[in-house]
Amino acid sequence: MTRPLSGMYAALMTGLADDGSFSPERQRKLNDYVLRQGLTGLYVGGSSGESGLLDVEELLAQQAIVAEDAGDTTLIAHVGAPNLRDSMRLARNAARLGYHGLSALPPHSYPFTDAEILAYYHDLQAATDLPLIVYEVPVRTGRPIPMETLIEILGLPNVAGLKFTSNDMFKLSMLRRACPDSTLFFGFDEIYLSGAVLGADGGIGTTYNLLGRLYVALDRAIRTGNLTEAQNLQDISARFVEVLLATGVLPGMKAAFRAIGIDPGPTRTPMLMRVGDGEERMKDAMTRPEFTKWIA
Repeated sequence: MTRPLSGMYAALMTGLADDGSFSPERQRKLNDYVLRQGLTGLYVGGSSGESGLLDVEELLAQQAIVAEDAGDTTLIAHVGAPNLRDSMRLARNAARLGYHGLSALPPHSYPFTDAEILAYYHDLQAATDLPLIVYEVPVRTGRPIPMETLIEILGLPNVAGLKFTSNDMFKLSMLRRACPDSTLFFGFDEIYLSGAVLGADGGIGTTYNLLGRLYVALDRAIRTGNLTEAQNLQDISARFVEVLLATGVLPGMKAAFRAIGIDPGPTRTPMLMRVGDGEERMKDAMTRPEFTKWIA
């Protein structure tokens, strides 16, 4: 059974100029590399793209540049903003540009009630005709959405599925049974295998930007029942993520890109490299054969 938008997506990073402003030129260089990975598509404007630190005009510009570069690649626009008006503006712009789907964090600027979260998704899914992927990510929002509320949200007319970035694997398995027609994405790169064997239809991840070919191969191994190969590939992913956790994921990813000759610029402040030798650590990592094998 193929569900809407299923597959493997890079949670696209954002190119910034040296002064921290949005850089169309650096964005296009990132786009060019990521689009050569063989992934299903791009997830544009999410946390991996530093969206919480960008303003709406920058996110609109990024949407347009990616749409110009993407060809027939499937595009999902993350439109979850601190307020519904900006979310709807981003959603309508993505629809106008020809994006294939939308996604959004639940509102989390305040301790919103379950009813308020449901109302947010109700209004957002009605803003366009595009399928909407909702988002369960307690590490970002500060709390999980209750199972009953998630099922109610997944029952809204234009809601096609869920990006699940949580370690509650039992909850994922229950959602798979409760919502058999919904598309479920798993969001932890380093344990994608776990989510896939419990019924996820694909993944959306930060490290897919750099190692997308690895994740395409990992998903293929899972779908064809080659568990040994899947375990080996997942181990490579986990080792790369382990390096990133020491530097900070996004600063480390940008340093890794610089190590292979693509400069995506800095991360936007206040996000900084966590260690003084982060650039050197990532340069060293990008000489390791288990990682360089997967560089496009």
